[in-house]
Amino acid sequence: MTTLIKGGTVVSSTGSSPQDVLIDGETVVALLAPGSAALGVIEAETVIDASGKYVIPGGIDGHTHMEMPFGGTQASDTFETGSRAAAWGGTTTIVDFVVQAHGQRVQDQVALWHDKAAGNCAVDYAFHQIIGEVDDESLKAMDELIGEGITSFKLFMAYPGVFLSSDGQIVRAMQTAAGNGGLIMMHAENGSAIDVLVQQALERGDTDPYFHGVTRPWQAEQEATHRAIMLADLTGAPLYVVHVSAKQALARIAEARDAGQNVFGETCPQYLYLSLEEQLGARSEEWGGFEGAKWVCSTPLRSRAEGHQDALWRYLATGDVTTVSTDHCPFCMKDQKEMGIGNFAKIPNGIGSVEHRMDLLYQGVHDGRISLEKWVDVCCTTPARMFGLYGKKGVLAPGADADVVVYDPNGHTSIGVGAGREHHMNMDYSAWEGWEIDGHVDVVLSRGAVIKDETGYVGSKSHGRFVPRGLSQNLI
Repeated sequence: MTTLIKGGTVVSSTGSSPQDVLIDGETVVALLAPGSAALGVIEAETVIDASGKYVIPGGIDGHTHMEMPFGGTQASDTFETGSRAAAWGGTTTIVDFVVQAHGQRVQDQVALWHDKAAGNCAVDYAFHQIIGEVDDESLKAMDELIGEGITSFKLFMAYPGVFLSSDGQIVRAMQTAAGNGGLIMMHAENGSAIDVLVQQALERGDTDPYFHGVTRPWQAEQEATHRAIMLADLTGAPLYVVHVSAKQALARIAEARDAGQNVFGETCPQYLYLSLEEQLGARSEEWGGFEGAKWVCSTPLRSRAEGHQDALWRYLATGDVTTVSTDHCPFCMKDQKEMGIGNFAKIPNGIGSVEHRMDLLYQGVHDGRISLEKWVDVCCTTPARMFGLYGKKGVLAPGADADVVVYDPNGHTSIGVGAGREHHMNMDYSAWEGWEIDGHVDVVLSRGAVIKDETGYVGSKSHGRFVPRGLSQNLI
């Protein structure tokens, strides 16, 4: 089946120009100047009119947690519901995290995640591997997974007794990655220090969600980020620091990058827009001071008074923020977040955003914070390069998968729960309730198939495929 997307402006990470996109089956076969006769008369079976709209590669969310176990419950989005929400929002590939906690075998967990996702994804998917217990067996598994298309490995400097790795364990894992070409991803917070602060707060009776942020201060993130950078420098491993929220941590990343080190920083929409004061400190008639539980995530939302949000936008514009992912890990308030009433440390950590990332970052374009090309770069192209997907994903070019979004800059998107608003994640609230976006995802294609159009979602849960990844294509 052939599809022609005509009349639009194709936007890449390096520029934009009026072009038509010709698709044959699942693949882009040509980009043509409007009216070009280079291929003769094109009689495509499907024609999509993109006049006045942007045509961009499908979004790649490099950080999701579908069905992730956490704190006695699990993320409320399944692969089916979460990937469907991604499709609504113009994300056509997710990279989810296989979880190995203490006492689990890496290979068993990989098989479990394949079972969860297979036949249940509206969009294509790939995996990272969380190494929650660094030992001889898991280090050997890292080598094996490279050949299976899982080429990045996440470590934790937080959550003692569950995921935390000692500095010595981190060094061993980094040495392994330096040898096999894998990418080390790091949750960089000083977990031991945070645990002390949490216990002290609870003993004082400071139990509301606001204190989740206060007890995970920027110093704990900056210190751990610096330590991770030094260990990566020691071992020669590339380092990707996930969900960076503190401007001081990003300053350390920028310094390492300026020195030529393979260090990369990821942030998320919540850190660009939301804050400790406004969200974690929120109150409502229904929930009182527990309202802020809706926005409990780690790393936490930072103080607007300290200027973190504006600084992150600047680092995004200058390239020191490499990608914007979501860390999508949603929980409902009822029966999940409310587990932490009276003790913020028991609130499941996570925010749902997989549906809204493309829109929220486009709002940054509209508001003059980033360029149109930077939007495509951090949401589509660089995630593809970072995670060994580029060529097939993250670009509109002959031979690439026909993952395409037609985006209307003159459209409008209202986010939230209720009639006339966009919310398709499996949650009983929206972390972005009431947000208005100056743009709209009109049409989404995944490997040439329209999965979202003007009527809504028209895909199927069996469409998405596992995508084995190569090594990172974004290293010096």
